[in-house]
Amino acid sequence: MGGKEDMRTVSASIPAGRTASGARWVQLAVGIVGMVAIANLQYGWTLFVNPIDSKFHWGKTAIQIAFTVFVLAETWLVPFEGYLVDRFGPRVLVAIGGLLVGVAWWINAGASSLFALYAGGFIGGVGAGIVYGTSIGNALKWFPDHRGLAAGLTAAAFGAGSALTVVPIANMISNRGYEAAFLSFGIGQGLVVILCALLLRAPRPGEIPEVAMTKVQQSSRDFAPLEMLGTPAFWLMYLMMTMLAMGGLMATAQLGPIATDYKVAKTSVSLLGITMAALPFALSLDRILNGLTRPFFGWVSDHIGRENTMFLAFGLEGVGILLLITFAHVPVFFVVFSGLVFFAWGEIYSLFPAMCGDLFGRKFATANYGLLYTAKGTASLLVPLGNVLQAATGSWMPIFILAIAFDWIGAGLALFVLKPLRIRWVADQLGAARPLAAGRR
Repeated sequence: MGGKEDMRTVSASIPAGRTASGARWVQLAVGIVGMVAIANLQYGWTLFVNPIDSKFHWGKTAIQIAFTVFVLAETWLVPFEGYLVDRFGPRVLVAIGGLLVGVAWWINAGASSLFALYAGGFIGGVGAGIVYGTSIGNALKWFPDHRGLAAGLTAAAFGAGSALTVVPIANMISNRGYEAAFLSFGIGQGLVVILCALLLRAPRPGEIPEVAMTKVQQSSRDFAPLEMLGTPAFWLMYLMMTMLAMGGLMATAQLGPIATDYKVAKTSVSLLGITMAALPFALSLDRILNGLTRPFFGWVSDHIGRENTMFLAFGLEGVGILLLITFAHVPVFFVVFSGLVFFAWGEIYSLFPAMCGDLFGRKFATANYGLLYTAKGTASLLVPLGNVLQAATGSWMPIFILAIAFDWIGAGLALFVLKPLRIRWVADQLGAARPLAAGRR
């Protein structure tokens, strides 16, 4: 699938040897730590739902609206936050994000009404969106030669970071109450983000390789957000990311009910020397693989091209879902194939930001990816369609078929539409740049 078009290098004005490599790896590490600090806001929320309901009896559906508010605030405000980061730098904005992250869980700790809980969700979403968007954007700016790997490592921290604190939070909820867990971990997470903010900065001229010896073609100019919105490449990627996010969320969000319906949820499974019930085993494995897939496929895309990697990953996810629905009644296969689905799905959060940076440049990378990232919010609004399908048909099959269709359509679009578009895109820019360069001689 690789071609000569993927092997061209990026032209620029400063030699790669002047890269301050140590500084950019420090920046990447700081962004990763910040992402780990906010991971609980999304992935640790489930630990609090039952305790809150036990105290106030608001109903789990009403309580979960707070999570929906969080996701919408965390995604839809990122373009505006990214614009401010690109304009004023990451330090002040991320410090504000850290403050909001701490305040959000402080509000949750004392919330005695659904309105207060929703307010906490909104404030936490704004804070998490600032940290998420800035960390990904900073990785794209500092690593034009390894965008896939850098974005993947950063995104993995958000996907798997909560694994470090799930047990401590659960223990604190059990021993001291959910209010103490919200308050203690909220303050701790907020302080970690603020400390990270003090170290974050954008690259200065000469600190990154402008001649990036990469096998991935990149744009020779920086596109402002409004310019990007006027390009067909952006809307094609937006459509693809929405489909892939929606398909994966619909298939994976129903893992618990599916395990129950197939009567495997509580069946013991022995795998890799570990024995536990199929559902918690699957959830644990899925979380690990959902983190590992992001740097893995990001690294692969740096070597064989973004679209080629998308074709492989999206196609693999479709195969994984097909295997899951075929063998879900076998406990060990339920665990293994659900893990495969997560492994082939989480990479969208490394491939799409890297592709966005490749096509639209480094200067406005935070705001530009912020606009593309709203596809996650769009997908989350469409996910309830899966429940509608299940209720209307009485079967999980339509949800899975739709998810598989989205995966394979996305794979085809990547290889047969996005790839030729990107090749023409970069060639046209190079053609336009040559006369200008000749005129300056």
